[in-house]
Amino acid sequence: MSDATFIADHARAAAQSAPDETGWIYEGREWTWAQAWDSIRRTAGALSGEGIGHGDHIAVVDKNNPAILQLVLGASLVGAATAIVNWRLAGDELDYTINDAGAKVLFVGHELLDQVDVIRDRLTTVERIIVMGGDADEFEAWQAAGEPLEQADGSAVDDTVVLMYSSGTTGRPKGVMLTQRNLVAHTESADTGIAYGEGAKMLIAMPMFHVGGTSYAMFGLKNRVPGHIIRDVEPGALAGAMMSGVTHAFLVPAVVAMLLQAGPDAMKLFSGLRGFSYGAAPMPLTILRGAQEHWPDTAFYQVYGLTEFCGVVTMLHDDEHRDLEHPERLLSAGKPIPGVEARVVDPATLQDAAPGEAGELWFRTEQATAGYHGRPEATAELYAEDGWVRTGDIGRIDADGYVYVEDRIKDMIITGGENVYSPEVERVLSEHPDLLEVAIIGVPDPTWGESVKAVVALRPGAEATEAEIIAWAREHLAHYKVPRSIDIVELLPRNPSGKILKRDLRKPYWTEAARQV
Repeated sequence: MSDATFIADHARAAAQSAPDETGWIYEGREWTWAQAWDSIRRTAGALSGEGIGHGDHIAVVDKNNPAILQLVLGASLVGAATAIVNWRLAGDELDYTINDAGAKVLFVGHELLDQVDVIRDRLTTVERIIVMGGDADEFEAWQAAGEPLEQADGSAVDDTVVLMYSSGTTGRPKGVMLTQRNLVAHTESADTGIAYGEGAKMLIAMPMFHVGGTSYAMFGLKNRVPGHIIRDVEPGALAGAMMSGVTHAFLVPAVVAMLLQAGPDAMKLFSGLRGFSYGAAPMPLTILRGAQEHWPDTAFYQVYGLTEFCGVVTMLHDDEHRDLEHPERLLSAGKPIPGVEARVVDPATLQDAAPGEAGELWFRTEQATAGYHGRPEATAELYAEDGWVRTGDIGRIDADGYVYVEDRIKDMIITGGENVYSPEVERVLSEHPDLLEVAIIGVPDPTWGESVKAVVALRPGAEATEAEIIAWAREHLAHYKVPRSIDIVELLPRNPSGKILKRDLRKPYWTEAARQV
């Protein structure tokens, strides 16, 4: 454990202990730890020059690059928070998120500038837009002109550092507030038991608008392990990173499924991994077994968590993946990591369930979010008494302490590691002129874990087809939220109080599945 108080302390310590060692690698360019720390301090100074200070918010819309980490850590030095916005969002989702964050300065990747230009006049709080990368780059000169700053006086461990937007249970995204305390606790504990060793190099591939990207990148700073950052998860970038000597990676199961489908050569490219972590969605056993067969010398780590915890709260270690006496543990999410308490609660009685009995999974940890930005009611619903956080996941804990995630209370689908809340998609599809009622469910998908399915009833006389409804949805939703298939029915099943019975809609598709999520 380090003695970090603030999340930028890890970057400072890396620069002090290993100034000339490589810190970040990105598209042919390298930063030493000393250069990385200087870039963070100058970002803080440049933000201060824009009038950004304690309690202010900025936002960034870009694909992965070190500038996002520089902004997050630089803003944290002056007491400000960075909203890392999902660049895949459709226009009306994008402006809602930026406005909800209350961002004063918006940083935009040059490839995404056209998307932002369309909504520029709807950004009510943004005072300046700064372009990053490409021929129109403004960021590097802006950053270089910044006066290097240290951690601001008056900084507190409960200052919000990051806003991560998750899809909303009520149809609009919610900003999850992650504080200095939260991120330091996660960085200190969530990679416990993972050995890096001499010559280690991390692949930072998952999108930084997720904790699987940004929180994972923080482990490199703590452990002085260089991070090879790729802009997007695409074959060429993955291959280049692996050929450069990457030893550790975190990926979602969907990426592994695609590698297996690509054949032995693709899998061989990753066979030099010393450690492979996976999560954000269950790994089908056939895919896991295939990966273990192709990567016999790789240590495997499964993780489970939520954005509300900065990421990981449980881990299944490599030796547990190989325990022939307990093969059932491969269906578990492992045990709580250090600093995390877990319990199973009957959602009706709020009493603890007996060992092995199912209920809602609750966790208590310093990693737990301060709440949802501007949503006191949603924050109150998230927290139970004494700091326990309701996950909305149904699961059980066996007599040996292993956590099994089996279903969801929350109406959420995880497809390729992306969270999709059904009400959000239903809100959009319900505006289609030919649809009378809509239910969104998740169904098994061999590549993505789950895929989004719509079950709809048409208005009298309407003749909309599956293809037409999907095409319409693509115009209004990020692509990963668009239903991949649509069932058109006469009526949706309802209980006596009129609530749509989604469990009945899901049941035929999950009959053969080992897990319900």
